[in-house]
Amino acid sequence: MTAPSFTAEPTRRTTHRAPASRRAPRRRHSPDRPRRSVLLTVLMGLTALYALLPLVWLVINASKTQKNLLDSFGLWFSGDFALWDNISQTLTYDDGIFVRWFLNTLLYVVVGAGGATFLAVLGGYGLAKFDFAGKRAVFATVIGAVAVPATALAVPTFLMFSKMGLTNTPWSVIIPSLISPFGLYLMWVFAAEAVPTELLEAARVDGSGELRTFFRVALPLLAPGIVTVLLFTMVQTWNNYFLPLIMIKDPDWYPLTLGLNAWNEQASTAGGQPVFNLVITGSLLTIVPLVLAFLLLQRYWQSGLAAGSVKG
Repeated sequence: MTAPSFTAEPTRRTTHRAPASRRAPRRRHSPDRPRRSVLLTVLMGLTALYALLPLVWLVINASKTQKNLLDSFGLWFSGDFALWDNISQTLTYDDGIFVRWFLNTLLYVVVGAGGATFLAVLGGYGLAKFDFAGKRAVFATVIGAVAVPATALAVPTFLMFSKMGLTNTPWSVIIPSLISPFGLYLMWVFAAEAVPTELLEAARVDGSGELRTFFRVALPLLAPGIVTVLLFTMVQTWNNYFLPLIMIKDPDWYPLTLGLNAWNEQASTAGGQPVFNLVITGSLLTIVPLVLAFLLLQRYWQSGLAAGSVKG
């Protein structure tokens, strides 16, 4: 008697889907997506309006003639559009003295702010990556220098430069601008985090000298900090008013801040004629280079360039 044979059939897995009513509801928003706050949006809008309102006022009034400027509402256009005429008058008034003031300011910024940034980068890198005796004393000195306002040092600086015979010269503005305690402190803190010590040690093991290690390894990693310090020092030097006021008496060496103030005083004593529109147009031209600098350098404001360069 033979046993019955059974043919094995492959088993099929069946998946049972839960009814639509029992499925978990899908989330419309990702849990990592930040929530929108109406209050914060309103506050940020008011802050932006407060910051942009003077700029809007400046642009509108720089497009008016002298007569419309004194007779019309400040926050709206009136009469003929005279922006290009005002710019032409500003650049040619008094034998083009505005251009001379602009070049003076550019000189103070390039030499003063550029030199301050270079010294801050060198000092901050050295203080962050090298150990030496008296480092804590240097740190305390830098913090103390940051806390001292620049106006408190203006009179002693004037007396010192007067003894040296450097007043009423560009050096009386450039040399004090080379010192930036805040820039030095900022680069110190940034270099301590942005430049891994292991990366420097690896370069030294490969036979790289300190200067080559700094320029080839550390300097690219310090780019965001360098740009930040450069912008801070550039804005500070570009808008510097009190130091040139006590140091420089020759109008040919005025920066834009002193020159526009001189025009403003002239407009006030002359009853608003004929340069009040030039003061506003000159103020507009003064802020254009700063806006362009921020727009061109903003892409360098990145953090974490050294992330992943050294494996833990």
